[in-house]
Amino acid sequence: MLTGAENDLLCRVEGEAPMGRFMRQHWLPVCLSEEVEEPEGKPVRVEVLGEKLVAWRDAEGRVGLVGEFCPHRKASLVYGRNEDGGLRCLYHGWKVDADGQVVEMPSEPAEACAAAKFRHTAYPTEEAGGFVWAWMGDRAAMPAFEPPPFAPSPDTRVSIGTARVDCNWAQVVEGQIDSAHSSSLHSSDMVPARVGRAGANAKTWTRPSTDKAPRLQVQLTSYGFRYAAIRRPIQNAATHDYIRITTFVAPLTSLIPPNASYNVAQVTVPVNDTTCMFHFIAWGEGPDVPSTAEWRRFLSLTPGVDVDPARGWRRLRVRENDYLQDRNWMKAGNFTGIKGIPAQDMAMWESMGPVADRSAERLGASDVAIVQWRRLMIEAARAFAEGAPALGRTEPRVPLRDIASFEGVVPKTTDWRSLGTTELERERFAGAPGMRAAE
Repeated sequence: MLTGAENDLLCRVEGEAPMGRFMRQHWLPVCLSEEVEEPEGKPVRVEVLGEKLVAWRDAEGRVGLVGEFCPHRKASLVYGRNEDGGLRCLYHGWKVDADGQVVEMPSEPAEACAAAKFRHTAYPTEEAGGFVWAWMGDRAAMPAFEPPPFAPSPDTRVSIGTARVDCNWAQVVEGQIDSAHSSSLHSSDMVPARVGRAGANAKTWTRPSTDKAPRLQVQLTSYGFRYAAIRRPIQNAATHDYIRITTFVAPLTSLIPPNASYNVAQVTVPVNDTTCMFHFIAWGEGPDVPSTAEWRRFLSLTPGVDVDPARGWRRLRVRENDYLQDRNWMKAGNFTGIKGIPAQDMAMWESMGPVADRSAERLGASDVAIVQWRRLMIEAARAFAEGAPALGRTEPRVPLRDIASFEGVVPKTTDWRSLGTTELERERFAGAPGMRAAE
């Protein structure tokens, strides 16, 4: 459990909150590239860490990200004209380019127009893995952009399901790194099978284990942490373990154990203190990676059916309608009565309230990774506030393309830390501090 002060430090991201300032030391995914796909198309509202912004793509394909409200009289630029390399405010015609330069002020006399003196909030952007990424920290400290671990090459196939979640970001990340919950909450969608490793089809995921009480072990790294959920496999249980390794890459990315067809990742972006954007990602190099439409259909996150992109990816299944839970479906054998793995998760996350009260929890052995993650992030925010380098920005660094998760049945003699990652990382983190095992 956490004290109230610790919980606030973990959860609060707006303004000068230490966690938000720490997150600004990393390139952050602020919206999907598909949302600003059209050059000179419609601007899109973006809110990250409590800051209201507008994203758009200019005629040359460059994505701009600027403060939502015009520097003149604070009218919203989301209604502006996207033309000739900038956003023109409808109110008085002031135009701002992607660098935040006010380039035209038609409401002012020509002899008095000193546009060069006026700059607007603007952030550098890059694109990779289906996202627009922004650097929202100190420009002088901006590192070179590095594609995320779920897009290690330009040829990687990436499909993203997205939804707005009405709770604090930490509740969502805790669900992503909680291997134990899937054996209950998702038991109708992740079903045991006599297979050599996890599989996937259009309706369900299969797993080679019926074990609902995994043993957890955690390894700290310079970018976050990895943890193994060790279960009894259905076959060869006397000599083998079924191991699922989840990798957390600070500040927002969780690499979920893959299946035989594709890799899985989740990215959680804080909108503000009580709202976040949830992105569920299938990725890989092979032909079995689902298309975006197939992936969203599997997740029950299809635009126009389950979520509304025009309203910030808000969902049809929400707390007010009990996520359309079907009790008759439950009686017929479905565990939750809620359609879609993400909707099942969101029902749990949002039911905790906008910001969960962690002071009254009763944690168990299955919560080892949760405890470690909270400690890691609280210490990271504190350390950065006190002048230390941000977690994930220290040297020597592990290239993001070399970071991975893992899933498979292996001999009991296998050291799980050697699985699912490159030789470079294995050598660098062999014997790293922070190994904790659930008794």
